[in-house]
Amino acid sequence: MAVVINTNYAATAAANNLAASNTNLQRSLNRLSSGSKIVSPSDDAGGLAVSMKLSAAARRSGAANTNIGNNVSYLQTQDGALKVAAKVLDRISELKTLYADATKNSTDLANYDQEFTQLQAELTSIAAEKFNGVALFGTSALTAQVSEDGTQTVSLSGKNLTSTSAGVGALTASTVTSLGSSGATLDNINTAIQNVATMRAQNGAEQSRMGFAAELLTVNKSNLEAANSRIADVDVADESTQLARWNILVQSGTAMLAQANGSAQSVMRLLQ
Repeated sequence: MAVVINTNYAATAAANNLAASNTNLQRSLNRLSSGSKIVSPSDDAGGLAVSMKLSAAARRSGAANTNIGNNVSYLQTQDGALKVAAKVLDRISELKTLYADATKNSTDLANYDQEFTQLQAELTSIAAEKFNGVALFGTSALTAQVSEDGTQTVSLSGKNLTSTSAGVGALTASTVTSLGSSGATLDNINTAIQNVATMRAQNGAEQSRMGFAAELLTVNKSNLEAANSRIADVDVADESTQLARWNILVQSGTAMLAQANGSAQSVMRLLQ
């Protein structure tokens, strides 16, 4: 092998190897310090694109779950109002039976009518209740989104408490002024109780479905995060092994570069 001065191939090769090892060492350091396998897009361009989509889907799943929680709170508030309405109707039913007592005088009946009038007003007040500005009762249904992509929805049925056929409107009508009115019959009272019971049953069914929808979103969110983790998160055990490898190669490469640079000094001995 020729002994030359102008070109030191061994030093050049050692420098190239050292540069490559140092690049890999810095990459391992960045991965371990950030906890991410993809520090820059060049590390895994395709994986980065998939990771971004999975991450966005997971965040949407969390947001959809939050919305479901708000809708459940709406339904719980609605059911609480219906529960009170049922108690009011129970009391009206009791008053109607007491009102039919033949031993009651006109003053007694007037006293019963006073309470009945107040209970009518309370039913009207309950029908006007709102949740965060949204009416609890009415003819319009609410549509709740229960999936992260918006393709799955649940319709929360409108419950018209003031309806004469499906609510308590037959008892709160302006023509019903006392327990003795033609509209304040036991049949109408029992029908109103049945209507409220049906609304509560519908409410319970909707709450049940929303609960399962929330559970599905929670499971999907966990799976999306796990899938994203396999793409984007660094395996610390594996990467720490690579760090040790590149660290040793950098140190040995530095030492060999120093040796290669010093080998040219042997030419000086030939010139002495």
